[in-house]
Amino acid sequence: MKAYVFPGQGAQFTGMGKDLYEQNPLAKELFEQANDILAFRITDVMFAGSDSDLKQTKVTQPAVFLHSVIMAGTSGDGFAPDMVAGHSLGEFSALVAAGALSFEEGLLLVFKRANAMQKACEAVPSTMAAVLAVPDETVERVCAEITDDLVVCANYNCPGQIVISGTETGVSKACEQLLAAGARRAVRLSVGGAFHSPLMEPARVELEDAIRAATFGEPVCPVYQNVNAQAETSPDAIRLNLIAQLTSPVRWTQSVRRMIADGATHFIESGPGNVLQGLVKKIDPSVQVESLR
Repeated sequence: MKAYVFPGQGAQFTGMGKDLYEQNPLAKELFEQANDILAFRITDVMFAGSDSDLKQTKVTQPAVFLHSVIMAGTSGDGFAPDMVAGHSLGEFSALVAAGALSFEEGLLLVFKRANAMQKACEAVPSTMAAVLAVPDETVERVCAEITDDLVVCANYNCPGQIVISGTETGVSKACEQLLAAGARRAVRLSVGGAFHSPLMEPARVELEDAIRAATFGEPVCPVYQNVNAQAETSPDAIRLNLIAQLTSPVRWTQSVRRMIADGATHFIESGPGNVLQGLVKKIDPSVQVESLR
């Protein structure tokens, strides 16, 4: 069975989507539609912007979404999912690719999400860090024991790789304690703030009305969502999980394991880069991984 997976923020690079735009008339049409919907030429930034331009949250999230969705949408019979999943932002791409959301509504939700998250980041100084080569349980315990600052597990990326999220001081304390507990590395990430933590509550509240107002349909295949790592097909359940996603951890390891348990043997990444392929291989080296061509 084929599982299609969609990357999140951080997969962007200058020139992303340019080949698609130039070589595929439908892709060009969709990119131009996106320029009109967003009321600025995001394609100019995607194709020729600097790294710093692409790191603007209002650009990064819709750019990765567009590359991922348009790649899937223009692959014709090559896109035949038995199941889909997306990492954080990539969950919106997965929902559009699977037909649960329209292209326009998905893009507008992603743009609103990006701006709401940016405002939340600016409200409280916060950050994230990747912790390597230490058991999940140790990371969870250390975060739980820091009670005078906020720090939580945000991304369960693969065995031995968890991202923590919280206040500047909370993340610093956790990194220090995790290194003392045997972590090989605890590296601050170059991000705008504490994604997938309680500090994103203002963004969750702001986005909730937009998600509730959006039209969700039944996807063509199960969508494995970040919040619970379960296969969902109910539009109501999908909507509620998407609302909870901003302040909840991304359970990627658990999602991939669940997809494999449900029969996935072939993972295909749609979007910029190949980060998810590497994570899937670390979760289960026996499965086949590749990029959508």
